Order: sequence, then structure tokens, then C-alpha cells
Amino acid sequence: MGAGKGKAGYGKIQFCGDQARKDQLQHFWVDTCCIDKTNHVELPEAITSMFRWYRNAVKCYVYLSDVSARKRDKNDQTRRTWEPAFRNSRWFTRGWTLQELLAPKSVRFFSREGDLLGDKMMLEQQIHEITGVPITALRGKP
Repeated sequence: MGAGKGKAGYGKIQFCGDQARKDQLQHFWVDTCCIDKTNHVELPEAITSMFRWYRNAVKCYVYLSDVSARKRDKNDQTRRTWEPAFRNSRWFTRGWTLQELLAPKSVRFFSREGDLLGDKMMLEQQIHEITGVPITALRGKP
């Protein structure tokens, strides 16, 4: 086993590759790079560049490592038992979340197990309530 498999971001990269293969995509990229936020010259350039990458992406996968879809309710069902964890996910507190939500046409949210939770349109009300981003903006309208 290589040393990289034990690193925190490995699951995200593995998931993205597997999902891209299922979606018959030939290439994928993962935003695990580090940007020096203290460099006031590099930061605006990095933000603009990342926005372009997201806007040009055919699909954007949001891998929520802190959301499990496999939790069961008292009736042994998984129906939306993940929603409280989704609402409290660390992903919504990251610096790049806004451009990941607004730039791509297709944004799909996945649990840490790789289960599809929904896409940006299906979850727009929850996303709006969590972020305060207007629904019209989530739909790509001014």
C-alpha cells in the first residue's frame, strides 16, 4: 500500500475517479491543491482561475466526507436521515464553496459512502437556507 492512501484527501480522489468512470468521463480534476491565501497577489488570480475551472466542468461532484447516507431511522429506513448532517457539513464553511455552487452547471452531492444525495436543483431550498444564496443565483440567473 502506498503512503498516499492513508492521507485525508485520498478518499475524495478515489471517489472522484470512480464516479467519473461511472459517468463515462475521460478526465477529472480534484481541487485538493493548496493556495497561499496570505499572498495577496496570487489569491485573486487563483480565485479567477478556479472559477473558470468550475464553470467549464461538465460535472461537479461534492464529496461530503462528514455526511453519511447509511444511517437508519427508527423504521430502518435511510430516507433523508442524512439531511441534518448535510446542513452542518464542513463543506459549507469552506472558502471555495460559493464558486463551486455558482460556477458549474451541474453540481451533485455525495455522501462519504459515495451515495448520491441529490443535485443542486433538488437540494436548492436546503442550500439556500444553509448559505443564504438566493435560489435564483443557484439556478444561474442574475
